[in-house]
Amino acid sequence: MDLLAAALLGVVQGLTEFLPVSSSGHLILARAFFGWDPGRFGIAFDVACHVGTLLAVVAFFRADVARLIASAPGAVTGRDGEYERLGRLIIAGTIPIVIVGGLFADAIEGQLRSPLVVAVTLALGGVGLIFAERVGRKSRDARTLGFGEALAVGCAQALALAPGVSRSGATLTLAMLLHVERASAARFIFLMSLPAIVAAAAKEALDLSEVGMAGLPVTILAVGLVVSALVGYTTVKCFVRYLAAHSLAGFAYYRFALAAFTVIWLLAG
Repeated sequence: MDLLAAALLGVVQGLTEFLPVSSSGHLILARAFFGWDPGRFGIAFDVACHVGTLLAVVAFFRADVARLIASAPGAVTGRDGEYERLGRLIIAGTIPIVIVGGLFADAIEGQLRSPLVVAVTLALGGVGLIFAERVGRKSRDARTLGFGEALAVGCAQALALAPGVSRSGATLTLAMLLHVERASAARFIFLMSLPAIVAAAAKEALDLSEVGMAGLPVTILAVGLVVSALVGYTTVKCFVRYLAAHSLAGFAYYRFALAAFTVIWLLAG
């Protein structure tokens, strides 16, 4: 992998981590289409990109993150308050991915990371987005969610461990089916994604320690981190504004088109 490939993969990660189109699916397809093989440094590059997107979310929602951290003791002890309750909702939404990721992450990594699987899950996720847009009333604030509903959104996030599903796509779909307004849902699911992104980066870092860190291409990792952070921040900022007045149907049609192209590419050998 050269610096150009690292920069392009950083752009892909920064864009697709937050848009409802699947970052893991796009990285799998980009590497398959263009033959980019990071070799034994692939885990390190994934860690760098995850750290970049984590920094993007923290930077954009820095005020919310600071208040969540300050209210964490009250959230645990059951104190009333907007951010205490939001913290408890995030905890409830994080439980499913902790369980599913802990039990099935290795199986998912070993068996589902293929272009064909990505094509299928992209198409299914697109159907879900269109259905939610047509059925959901989108009249609630995410702060009115109950803990059972937050747990259900967390189950959608856990489902997105399968490449091609998309964390933001699955959770936005479920939130809209619960009649949550798009922009409010996006704020909640991006904040809820923080523990999951931290956990993913930590797991990859542990895997990296087993592979060994001698000879890591620091420049390539730095390019991936910086590019994914900058693109990720811009994407979150624009996407939240976009959701205030626009449907997600366009992303669904993009998913259908990419799935169809992938199938044609596979059939063409």
